[in-house]
Amino acid sequence: MEWSWLVASLSVLAVGFLFVHADQLPQGFISIDCGAVVDSVDLNNEIPYKSDKNLINSGVSAQISPEFADYSLQYRNLRSFPEGVKNCYTLRPETGKNNNYLIRAFFIYGNYDGKNSTPVFRIYLGVNLWDTITADDFTIEAIYMAPTDYIDVCLVNIGSGVPYISALELRPLPNSVYRTDPQQFMARWTRRDVGGEDKFRYPQDIDDRIWRPYSDSSLNKIQTDADITHTSNDPYKLPELMLKTAHGTLNSSIPFVYEWTPEEASSLFYFCFHFAEIEKLASSVREMSIVLNDIHTIAQSVILQYLIPQTICSTSAGLPVNLNQQNYLRISAASGSDLPPIVNGFEIFYIRNLSLSPTFLHDVNAVMDIKETFKLLNSEWQGDPCLPEFSVWNGLNCSDSNPPRIISLNLSRSKLTGEIPFSISDLTQLETLDLSYNDLSGPLPEFLAQLPLLKILNLTGNNLGGTVPEALLVKSRDGVLNLRVADNPELCLSPPCKKKKKKVSILPVIIAVVGTVILIIACLVLLLIYKRSKKKKSMKSMEEKISLKQKHREYSYSEVVSLTNNFKDIIGEGGFGKVYKGALKDKTLVAVKLLSSTSKQGYKEFQTEAQLLMIVHHRNLVSLVGYCDEGNTKALIYEYMVNGNLRERLSETSTNALSWNERLQIAVDAAHGLDYLHNGCKPTIVHRDLKPANILLDDMMQAKISDFGLSRTFQVENQSEILTQLAGTPGYFDPESQTLGHLNKKSDVYSFGIIIFELITGSPAITRSHNGNSIHLLDWVGPVMKKGNIEDVVDMRINAEVNNNSARRMGEIAMSCTHPNGDQRPDISVVLEELKECLATKNSFRKL
Repeated sequence: MEWSWLVASLSVLAVGFLFVHADQLPQGFISIDCGAVVDSVDLNNEIPYKSDKNLINSGVSAQISPEFADYSLQYRNLRSFPEGVKNCYTLRPETGKNNNYLIRAFFIYGNYDGKNSTPVFRIYLGVNLWDTITADDFTIEAIYMAPTDYIDVCLVNIGSGVPYISALELRPLPNSVYRTDPQQFMARWTRRDVGGEDKFRYPQDIDDRIWRPYSDSSLNKIQTDADITHTSNDPYKLPELMLKTAHGTLNSSIPFVYEWTPEEASSLFYFCFHFAEIEKLASSVREMSIVLNDIHTIAQSVILQYLIPQTICSTSAGLPVNLNQQNYLRISAASGSDLPPIVNGFEIFYIRNLSLSPTFLHDVNAVMDIKETFKLLNSEWQGDPCLPEFSVWNGLNCSDSNPPRIISLNLSRSKLTGEIPFSISDLTQLETLDLSYNDLSGPLPEFLAQLPLLKILNLTGNNLGGTVPEALLVKSRDGVLNLRVADNPELCLSPPCKKKKKKVSILPVIIAVVGTVILIIACLVLLLIYKRSKKKKSMKSMEEKISLKQKHREYSYSEVVSLTNNFKDIIGEGGFGKVYKGALKDKTLVAVKLLSSTSKQGYKEFQTEAQLLMIVHHRNLVSLVGYCDEGNTKALIYEYMVNGNLRERLSETSTNALSWNERLQIAVDAAHGLDYLHNGCKPTIVHRDLKPANILLDDMMQAKISDFGLSRTFQVENQSEILTQLAGTPGYFDPESQTLGHLNKKSDVYSFGIIIFELITGSPAITRSHNGNSIHLLDWVGPVMKKGNIEDVVDMRINAEVNNNSARRMGEIAMSCTHPNGDQRPDISVVLEELKECLATKNSFRKL
């Protein structure tokens, strides 16, 4: 007990000492121990490190394998990012923008995942590429003049393993050192203490630069114990430990030469040489020149003074070097000097261009305020909203300008509450704003009319109140603005606003009647048992019908006739009946599905689809606007999808072929919708008739699944399959289900796999040969996939733009979905993640 107490006391004292010393650190140090559970102190240099648990809302904490336990405490933890394309840390230095910073990141893989395979990924500084991480025990550095008060450091998945990071550091530097062009930053190549014996950093270097020893047995080592004289005009604050050692050549005719072979795409380098005369010379002085590749003169004459530091750097724009070839830095004795050249230390940096500017600051501040106001915890909303292009925030569209501007914001069905925030008014380039189907309340703000470029404003399905501002109505009447404000019960188009009378509920009457009936039936007992059963079924039907009326707007038959212009425009036909194009009073376009009198479906099926659509809401599922239930007329009224269905867009007759990027995005969108049906609904919903004709495209080319009203739901928790009358379309029907007579989630996955192959090839599921025989898509694509020749089946219309790696990965996903054995097909959630990774990989190949 006494020993335990003593050890604990000494530990407390030690930690207390370290934190006291930490208070003496230079101001502005930021040190993050990524993946750590608690804060800690580096025992080697007494720098305190902060856990990142409250600094980032994504990623997974892990520890490196015990066999690598010799690493310092701060490098034994790491954070990996198995989800998302881009994950970011946001550093907020005390001195803010337009100041110089040294930023450093450490990557110690340490076989933390047991795979013994180091991932390859990219790291971005702000919106520009910083480096590619390719090996274990990897350290990168940048010297960066921050254009904003914050600095995003983002890890990007390029499809070659899960990104990870061990530690992240920021150190302020004087603005007068390491000067580059404002459109550039420097990434360290090497930093050497010439003549030194061990690596060192803070506290020996007050700016915490990491110096590694450089030794050459062919040179003379020079060192001194005398104190270095630091002058006020020495902004580099060079460490004495480095300055007190040097290497010199054997005589004045031999130059000091440093050779290296760069492998990076950049051809520009920046050089800094650090000198101090540490030999007490009798009379003469040491004079030298510095030349790169015998072509570029860095310094014509460098004259050293005893014990006084001197730094010579190359031009701010950098000097060109030979890629993949030997390069030479020569420090020679100047003409007439009889003393050999010496060097105490040197630094070499890559020059990287800041070719992209971050998103316009007012737009960033606005969308960050929106994120905070609505408490949006979307893990995809990290780093810059618009850049890099492959990682634009979900729900945003941005312009191609530099800097980019936010031109579209879609937060439909995002469970938003409260009033519409004023910060939206700062998005002055906004063309589309969609806040539909949330729970927004309060007045409809007039500042929305001040957005100069706004063309579409969709506020359907909220709880907004008061009067629609006249300025918005004028823009709507003039055709400048597509204004959608339906299904806001307390909102009126013009004053005076009269509150709508609430419909008197007949539910209490029904309950009373039911009670009376039950009492009578109880008295009659066996005699009226059949009638009681029949009566209960009737009452259940009435209650379902009442529920239907309460949740969505009911349209009369005459209204349906009016909004479809007397059923003038037929846009489709299916098992349910014909589908007509229509328009509501506010000019919102809709699709009206009218139950055919010859349809095999009836009121029960009508109720099934309506009730499902009332409770199923997702951005990748077609939304129900209303319904009609009058006499024999049964109709469902959906949002209208401007760009038709996927089958039409893939057709050979289509004049506007979908691009490869659009096809990948449609696959991801559809997978999102199906994942919601399978895994987001309780009970699970099986679509049963998934095909391109049931995947519709809105005005933003976002894909949405329709016609899942034909589906059946699992009625028993954890029930794995559903026994029912089989439905579906030839070509997409799961052959295993057809054989065994049952449908489950894996049946939908099979259909989805066929759709993926259609996206790749542009061909329908079933085609007819010249002799009239039917050929299934899998019969000719499958053998080609096994040979690895995916390019032979890619749609000829887009063959030139398709990356074969991306197409091959898509084909592999489709093959796994169409496995003959349903148990061996992946869950749609797995398919979704693989498709997202495929999309990210395709974009990263294209953009990076």
